[in-house]
Amino acid sequence: MVESVYTNYRLQLPTEEILGTLVVRDGAIADIQPGVVPQGHDGQGDYLLPGRVELHTDNFEQRLSPRPKVRWPMAVAAVHHDRDLAAAGITTVCDAIAIGDIAPNSMRMTQFSPMIDAIDEGQSSGRFSVEHRLHLRCELGFESVYNVTATYADHPLLALISLMDHTPGQRQFVRLDKYKEYYQGKHGISNAEIEAQIQERIEDQQRHAGNNRRKLVEMTQEHQICLASHDDATPEHVEESLADGAKIAEFPTTLEAANKAHHNGLQVLMGSPNLILGKSHSGNISAMELLEQDLVDIISSDYVPQSLLQAMFLIAQKCQKPLYEAMRLFTLNPARAIGLGDDRGSLEIGKRGDLITVHDDGIVPRLTGVYCQGDRIA
Repeated sequence: MVESVYTNYRLQLPTEEILGTLVVRDGAIADIQPGVVPQGHDGQGDYLLPGRVELHTDNFEQRLSPRPKVRWPMAVAAVHHDRDLAAAGITTVCDAIAIGDIAPNSMRMTQFSPMIDAIDEGQSSGRFSVEHRLHLRCELGFESVYNVTATYADHPLLALISLMDHTPGQRQFVRLDKYKEYYQGKHGISNAEIEAQIQERIEDQQRHAGNNRRKLVEMTQEHQICLASHDDATPEHVEESLADGAKIAEFPTTLEAANKAHHNGLQVLMGSPNLILGKSHSGNISAMELLEQDLVDIISSDYVPQSLLQAMFLIAQKCQKPLYEAMRLFTLNPARAIGLGDDRGSLEIGKRGDLITVHDDGIVPRLTGVYCQGDRIA
């Protein structure tokens, strides 16, 4: 029997905060009691919360290509990515692997299979500290997206599929100036090249998106895979997502879309970088504006894992919520969205001993410990 005792911590329980003691035994939470005991880890009044459950992070891509035209060794990049997540307090992650892109030379056109294999191998070999699952991001205008995705329909790590359409002129990039700014800055292409690319992507979307959407939706229903929409901008987009059987609405770009999604039962997911920066880098709706209207259910790190902790405390402060309420957007809500809420995402007896400890000096909260099934990983 392996047992760890955490005492004198401000425990963030599902519906309250208590100064108390938590016991992890053989990887699971075995006891929670108010009060301080004279043994174990003395938290000196710091916070103790459940580990974070992350549904959408592109961090693996950044580790694989830390600079334009640079490719890091795949297995090394996967481990570096895993350590980034652990250091950010993430104990369960759905690695977002994009299948297809609207930029013809993007690694998203070719690297999806090696990335999936690296996640699978790292998880099965015990090389990772965090529990990894797969989130396949399907670019509907990519001709082969259904055929590729279908080969992973029975993959044991597959937890989530999202349907993306980054065609210029709609959804995330309804403003063409923002589209050009993003892709010319990212890929260093000329004005003539970006204009040609815009036309090609519009034609690809017209040729392939409808058929790919239909077949992917059928596949998620047949295999009971959680489905997410992406960048819904209009009530009509949300109606389409609801008809598809989506459970999550990732990054709605307008108040109208977020409002309709939330009030029709979709779990609205927004990004913590948007929160920290106070705006969307694409010129879309502010996450804080949606939070202030209680229209957000899940927060994802998107492309900055370390932004999650600051975002949680920011929500508690700006929305005047107790921390145990703000944390649900990072823990229990995402766990429930992908069917894992019964064994993680909250401090409850019998659940996994996935924990984080946090010291807050009133300026910048910082992680002091991260534990996955009772084992310290950061």
